[in-house]
Amino acid sequence: MNGVFDWQMMAVSGIKYSVLGTSLRLPTLSVSLTLLLSIFLLPAVAKDSRPNILFIMSDDHGYQAISAYGSKVNKTPNIDRLAKEGMRLDRCFVTNSICGPARAVILTGKYSHLNGYTVNEKVFNGQQQTVPKLLQASGYQTALIGKWHLGSDPTGFDHWHILQGQGPYYNPAMKTAKGIVKHTGYTTEIITDLTLDWLEKGRDKEKPFFLMYQHKAPHRNWQPGPKYLDHYKDVEIPEPETLFDDYSGRASPAAKQKMSIANDLTDDDLKLSPPKGLNPEQLEAFTKAYQEENDFLKRARFTKEGFIRWKYQRYVKDYLRCIDAVDDNVGRVLDYLDKSGLAENTVVIYTSDQGWYLGEHGWYDKRWMYEESFRTPLFIRWPGKIKPGSVNTDMAMNLDFAETFLDIAGVKVPTDMQGKSLVPLLTGNTPTDWRKSVYYHYYEFPQPHHVHPHYGIRTERYKLIHFYTIDEWELFDLEKDPQEMKSIYAEEGSKAIVEELKKGLVGLRKQYEDQE
Repeated sequence: MNGVFDWQMMAVSGIKYSVLGTSLRLPTLSVSLTLLLSIFLLPAVAKDSRPNILFIMSDDHGYQAISAYGSKVNKTPNIDRLAKEGMRLDRCFVTNSICGPARAVILTGKYSHLNGYTVNEKVFNGQQQTVPKLLQASGYQTALIGKWHLGSDPTGFDHWHILQGQGPYYNPAMKTAKGIVKHTGYTTEIITDLTLDWLEKGRDKEKPFFLMYQHKAPHRNWQPGPKYLDHYKDVEIPEPETLFDDYSGRASPAAKQKMSIANDLTDDDLKLSPPKGLNPEQLEAFTKAYQEENDFLKRARFTKEGFIRWKYQRYVKDYLRCIDAVDDNVGRVLDYLDKSGLAENTVVIYTSDQGWYLGEHGWYDKRWMYEESFRTPLFIRWPGKIKPGSVNTDMAMNLDFAETFLDIAGVKVPTDMQGKSLVPLLTGNTPTDWRKSVYYHYYEFPQPHHVHPHYGIRTERYKLIHFYTIDEWELFDLEKDPQEMKSIYAEEGSKAIVEELKKGLVGLRKQYEDQE
């Protein structure tokens, strides 16, 4: 305490003792009144002015479906606002391209083998160190609304209201610390309604907040909201160049997967059977929206290639309709931040739990170390800190998110976290020792999509992948072959780069303590 504050505290004590009749009294009544008034007129304890952190994450949102990344299939004007008013990061990669494990990495700042959540359907150990716990202990109010998907109940959050498991697209029964709450409506909008309600009425406005606002959409099986059922109805979505990839340039796992548009989309995915769990009004709207095309399908005579093209259009349109709802609802939250005055002191992050296939290589889903699923979108807006419209091409990872949150909040990053704060990149001051390569490790096999376990290293130019249970390798030159169509691992001219990358891979595995 400074000298003025010490004297005022003494004055308070003196007045108190005078009232109690003790011998310690202030000199005169006039002085006592003056001091008393000064005490009551003292400013309140300073409000914690550290930035609020709003973390927005959708599920399976590929960067190819965001117009700020040059999408050829859709427009995302509200997500694009974050690019215009903040930074777009072009090379953000994940450690393990699958829903639950990606979330565990973000919470802990540690690879899957250390946080214990390597595959979906495990139970996350909420007793371990996590970023919400650290922020909460530092004075932040913490909240989680939307998709959780980690089996155990959330820990480290003052408030949570989550989908159970994957959660439905319509009429979700959501879990809270007090029990189950049933909702009627479209889940993307409900999650946003709950988020806005907490921002307006539920938080302690004297504290900075850390809010995880997390969507289910656009996860499989891509059920559009009522407002979006007719979007893209008369539009032909451009096909990716690699829709008919025959996998002849790759190791064997690419041809053995079970996530192809040609063979593995179900009637539920394609809306050939009506979704479950809808009320009569919702079911009527859904049936009406698809009836005409379903009737056409019964009469049509497709070639094999033509039928794949039809399935691609049906799948991608539903996927994009779900993204349209996410984008609109992100806009609702950004508008609230502007109108409430919160925007100027709130860091807003938008990302996905990993990337996604929009027909590239004939696929949907994620899992692979190939670029579409390995790379995730990332936008960060921080007024006064990040130059509007800036772009960063350094190698970032979802492993860095926890450390970044802590750095923004002025909280010391624990030494056992494995990522690095992105704050220097955001302010245009990339450290000279910033990483030049990234490490990946995927585990889940054989179900549900028969993608073989693999780990690998990606540098600026090359990507080396090892399918270690069958000892097959792939090497791609990303400069000459950005679509990763032909592995050059076995070519004579690749020996030197293979040797160099294998050394780098051993080094990364040692660095991240992944020695099994």
